Amino acid sequence: MQGNCIIIGASHAAAQLAPSLRQEGWQGRIIIIGDEPYAPYHRPPLSKTFLSGEKTLQQLLIRPLAAYDKIDAEFMLGQRVDSIDRESKSITLNNGETLSYEKLALCTGSRPRQIPLPGVDLAGVHYLRTVADIEGIRAHLDKNQKPAKVVIIGGGYIGLETAAALNKLGVEVTVLEMMERILQRVTAPVISEFYQNIHTEAGVNILTSMGVDAIQGEAKVESVLCSNGETIAADVVIIGAGIVPNIELAEAAGLTIDNGIAVDAYTQTSDPDIVAAGDCSSYPHKLIGSRVRLESVPNATEQAKTAAASICGKQIDNHTHPWFWSDQYDIKLQIAGFNMGYDQVLVRGDNNSRAFSVWYFKGEQLLAVDCINQAKEFMQAKQLLAKGINPSPGHVCDTDFDLKSLLA
Repeated sequence: MQGNCIIIGASHAAAQLAPSLRQEGWQGRIIIIGDEPYAPYHRPPLSKTFLSGEKTLQQLLIRPLAAYDKIDAEFMLGQRVDSIDRESKSITLNNGETLSYEKLALCTGSRPRQIPLPGVDLAGVHYLRTVADIEGIRAHLDKNQKPAKVVIIGGGYIGLETAAALNKLGVEVTVLEMMERILQRVTAPVISEFYQNIHTEAGVNILTSMGVDAIQGEAKVESVLCSNGETIAADVVIIGAGIVPNIELAEAAGLTIDNGIAVDAYTQTSDPDIVAAGDCSSYPHKLIGSRVRLESVPNATEQAKTAAASICGKQIDNHTHPWFWSDQYDIKLQIAGFNMGYDQVLVRGDNNSRAFSVWYFKGEQLLAVDCINQAKEFMQAKQLLAKGINPSPGHVCDTDFDLKSLLA
């Protein structure tokens, strides 16, 4: 409970870990090292309200700076950790400085997956993960004297959220998805079809089963060459091909890696003095019976609480069904549970409207629920999953049936 606890990564997990350490009784120094020049900030709004200009960076901060002062947590921002020496229990920064630790927390997060396309280094090509990425996109949009044309490579949540935000700004947007449908990896066809229709009605051009052969231009982006030979004009290209965990630092230090930095149920790595939390870590999830790496803010927050307890010699179990969300136009999608392995999909309500839910089952077991503008049903679904209650198909499909009665 004494000495230095160093947190590498000024992430969502770090923002929760620091105050949780004090709550669990840590009395030594808490040092948060981040490679960006900002205190931890909310990343989900980057592709939405921050891109559209509705929110400022100050409004994105997870906690005001005064909150960290109150718990006596120190920041070292704009710094990168080059190596971890587990034997001497120290880290080395990119400026050559070394710091010793009693406990170390890896909250290194993730980064965009790079795709090896010809022309990917042209001016006007962007990934979307940081404040700097958004500022770069805005700068290129502002340079256009005419309405900008943007091509987004990838029809996942990031790509579609970005498309919605740009569409509202009057930008001409084309989304290219190499799979047969958008959101194919994460949702049932009914949800994919719904979002395809919503974006199309708003004026976004979505092309599925469409690969990309090259990004073309001289000094800057001018067009995208598709796999079918079609050329699409573009002033800006945004690549949303998923993310990969930042494991290199842990791997170089000899920690066990398994689809992320491998930790146990209590965020403990293969080193007793090092924990890991957030997008960078994988752990055995008892609710699905296998190891999993979750890319979500709620998971990072809960793991950080568990990590703080572990650092302070306690074990707490925060394993709950995960939940996620996505905001596009006036539509809030809220997801509860894991839909992996489903063999039946039931729709509650009218999927041609802008308010319904989709329920995923494996046999009679409820796995997950996708709620479109159905906040009440989302909360009920979370409770049903938490209690292990499996509603019947008849109850799910009958919108007059009160799901809350199953929780009594």
